[in-house]
Amino acid sequence: MLYLKTLIIVVQLLSALGVIGLVLLQHGKGADMGAAFGSGASGSLFGATGSANFLSRTTAVLAAVFFVTTLTLTYLGAYRAKPSAGVLGATATAPVVASAASAPAGGSGALAASAASVPATDVPK
Repeated sequence: MLYLKTLIIVVQLLSALGVIGLVLLQHGKGADMGAAFGSGASGSLFGATGSANFLSRTTAVLAAVFFVTTLTLTYLGAYRAKPSAGVLGATATAPVVASAASAPAGGSGALAASAASVPATDVPK
């Protein structure tokens, strides 16, 4: 499970860096900052409008990958195994106080049962 989480974190990190880089390379509406990086040339590999279309599609794919990895990591981080309820459908609990009927018939058993129900008076406050 640890290897799976590590792999998903690496994919998420790479997709986040890819989205950041692609957003910085794209043209804005009136800002020619993308031309400073060489993506404004009309004789480029994708043509005048092909690079904008390619960059926007690639950004959308990487954003979708980032979104899916984020949801996957959230699911894996919130998953907690629940204890089994057992055959009867309820978890077994230990009795808190022993009853007087289960004490031995001698006088010391009755004394122990009555002493257990009385709070201690010698405890400092």
